[in-house]
Amino acid sequence: MDTTNITEDFNPLALDNQLCFALYVCSKEIIRKYNPLLEPLGLTYTAYITLLCLWEKDNVPVKELGNRLFLDSGTLTPLLKKMESQGLVTRTRSGKDERTVFIKLTDEGKAMKSKCANIPQQMMCQNILDMNKAAPLLQTLHQIMENMSEEEK
Repeated sequence: MDTTNITEDFNPLALDNQLCFALYVCSKEIIRKYNPLLEPLGLTYTAYITLLCLWEKDNVPVKELGNRLFLDSGTLTPLLKKMESQGLVTRTRSGKDERTVFIKLTDEGKAMKSKCANIPQQMMCQNILDMNKAAPLLQTLHQIMENMSEEEK
């Protein structure tokens, strides 16, 4: 860690000096802002990001979906069961390996894309962060995500 900008009175145990706390609060508050946009559609934030992923690449194994979303099977399985009961996805066991379950969008799940089309713009209108600052932050966060996933390998 580069300590050239850290002063002698820097307290590494101060809550405001914890990157994890700042990320946690920002994440929690951003998700809270998504809720009023997603609730009328019957979606949770986790279901929304799952749909985003499936709109990019459909008919994927649960494991691949979990890796892409950084979700473990204990979180993902109940979510997918709920989404299946809502008619958004189907879960189908592979004919080659019964342990592998594929997730595929239904017509209703595909149609949800047009219903969600304005959500990113509605979130930007909430002025959470200027777009000029958001792009480098997003790039940094993706680098952190990549570093974290490499550590798990």
